[in-house]
Amino acid sequence: MRAPLSLTGAGLAAVFFCLAFTPSLLPRNGVLQGVVAGITAAMGYALGTAIGALIRLRFRFSPRAVRIWWRVLAVLLLPMIATCLVLGVRWQRELRLRLGMAPAQEYDIVRTVGAGLLTFGLILLIARALRLATHGCAQVFRLVVPERAAYCAGTVVVAVLSYSAFDGLLVAHLFAVADRSAAVINNGTGNGVRIPSSPLRSGGPDSLVPWDTLGRQGRNFVASAPSPDELATFAGHPAMEPIRLYAGLASAGTMRERADLVVREMDRTGAFQRQVVALFTPTGTGWVDNRVTQSLEYMYAGNTALVSMQYSYLPSSIAFVGDRSAVVDAASALITAVRQRWSALPAGHRPKLLLFGESLGTYGIESTFGSAADLVNGADGVLMEGPTFANPIHQRLTRQRAPGTPVWDPVYPGLPVEFADTGEELRNRPGPQPKVVYLQNSSDPVVWWNWSLLWKRPPWLHGERGPDVTPAMHWFPWVTFWQTTCDLVFANQAPTGHGHVYKSTTVDGWATVAPPPGWTVADTMRLRERLGN
Repeated sequence: MRAPLSLTGAGLAAVFFCLAFTPSLLPRNGVLQGVVAGITAAMGYALGTAIGALIRLRFRFSPRAVRIWWRVLAVLLLPMIATCLVLGVRWQRELRLRLGMAPAQEYDIVRTVGAGLLTFGLILLIARALRLATHGCAQVFRLVVPERAAYCAGTVVVAVLSYSAFDGLLVAHLFAVADRSAAVINNGTGNGVRIPSSPLRSGGPDSLVPWDTLGRQGRNFVASAPSPDELATFAGHPAMEPIRLYAGLASAGTMRERADLVVREMDRTGAFQRQVVALFTPTGTGWVDNRVTQSLEYMYAGNTALVSMQYSYLPSSIAFVGDRSAVVDAASALITAVRQRWSALPAGHRPKLLLFGESLGTYGIESTFGSAADLVNGADGVLMEGPTFANPIHQRLTRQRAPGTPVWDPVYPGLPVEFADTGEELRNRPGPQPKVVYLQNSSDPVVWWNWSLLWKRPPWLHGERGPDVTPAMHWFPWVTFWQTTCDLVFANQAPTGHGHVYKSTTVDGWATVAPPPGWTVADTMRLRERLGN
């Protein structure tokens, strides 16, 4: 017999469905909004069903009373749902305009409702199938144990089997597919990327690192440096050919061996005789943003040695969930090996040592040093772009910020550490030059996601809000957590300067933490224009 819908479940499902249309950090298209709303409604239905079961333990309602309550529910909730749909479209439009995106089309609401109903129906179908399986198992167990014990045993069996199927079949299969796909991409070479003819690049003549071991992102890294003529045109005087060195996963067997190989490459190319040595901890795939590297090379007219090392070929999100220890091991091995060689030089003959991390790379750098003081003292300048919510130093700095300063733009007294979400903020900052700069967008869920969103309002929704965060966003238990989790998945698809996309602020970041002698704000603006920032 077909089981009827739960009255309390339907009521809370409708309320949660409406709450899902409230804005979060990033805008969502019609289909995605519908999926979010459907899953959120399913959460509300589960909670309402549980509450209804508890109510029925003490109270009994006649079929006539239930029918009346269903009519009351329809009269109350249908107008509420229609109102929230209209408001949801308006909120998404305002959020898209705030982030510089084109507003969504009005007909997206049809997609939203359709996707929401389909998602909710699918989840309800799965839940009922699991309940039916639990009932079937309980009937078997009732042959040997009391009824309550039978249902407990049936619930445990179905839960274990469901988790095993989900983890062993679905998740493991998805990870395997992602791994194979990423491996194929890593073995390829980007369009227009050629083997360097310069001995100052890994994979080039006399290099200790073969070209075919660099991986796709490593080959992009060493082949994408600007020419001395391009650098000289910008600088207005002769420029040097920049050094770019990289070790891929196949370049050596272990992290330590790859780090030692990079140091030998640095000795071979004369990297420690350059004005700047910069170590880049890449994202999960081994990618380093070329605008970040070129910013330094233009600023110092090629008198630079830029170094990086691959620790994975998986996207950062998968590498973070699967094994974040790899980025820590890689960052620690490379930074330690280079600093040992750098420290052995006479104090007056050492190049300026800079560190850069983006996304998961920031986690590796922070974990290498352990404390804010050690991070400040570990290099001549550190630029951190899009720190993750798991970063230990970033968490402590924001938690111990000066009273009255917002979490998205904290002030930390006593250390030369600066936080910013726009280039203009860095260009106009007063005071002495910081040694560590964190670039963090106020709309970046990679920075602000936290488990505590389940049960309490986050600091970034208290008091003054970041420039990207809409005033229409409010915190709701469970709902805001789920919305921010969804934002987390699509953070890299936001426009430049929003979400987890930081390309527009890198020039300002380097100009703040490591400006060459005589560098001016006008030079920063010229370089931003040159790099398309």
